[in-house]
Amino acid sequence: MRSPERGSAMLVTMVIIIALLAGAAVLASMQITSSKSSQMSRGATSALYCAEAGLTTARAVLVAQSSNWGTGLGTASEPTWLRTAINAVSSHDIDGDGTDDFEVWLVDNDDEIAPATNVPTADIDGKVFVVSRCISAKYAETPKQVMELVSSSTGGGCYQSQEGGCFGNGNGN
Repeated sequence: MRSPERGSAMLVTMVIIIALLAGAAVLASMQITSSKSSQMSRGATSALYCAEAGLTTARAVLVAQSSNWGTGLGTASEPTWLRTAINAVSSHDIDGDGTDDFEVWLVDNDDEIAPATNVPTADIDGKVFVVSRCISAKYAETPKQVMELVSSSTGGGCYQSQEGGCFGNGNGN
């Protein structure tokens, strides 16, 4: 006489193997997703550093070249004088692969003396935003750009109502 339980062990084994394979597939998918996410995050951080390198390189050049600011405003591209000045100090190619890694341009701030004279191609108050964008092909998936306000003024204002007044000869105690 045949046993009715014959072959049931094989069925249970197959179900367990299928469940284990499905679990392994889910874990592998999660690991791949995690690796891609980590790579994107690393790329975004590197792109940010690339843009900040452009800003750092341009900062000293811009203060020295403040008389040229007007010729670089109102465009979303790097002015020739700025490109030449940066290349005299450093290079647009950070990693040495022969291609530019960042570009820098100027944007006028909106805090001009008279709102009616606020022309985006003319700077009145000696303050402009420097924008640096990472254009390296290595970070095309995670483009980054940074912006900083730069001032060409050499000192602060003198206010009579401050303690000591102008040059220490006012209402000091």
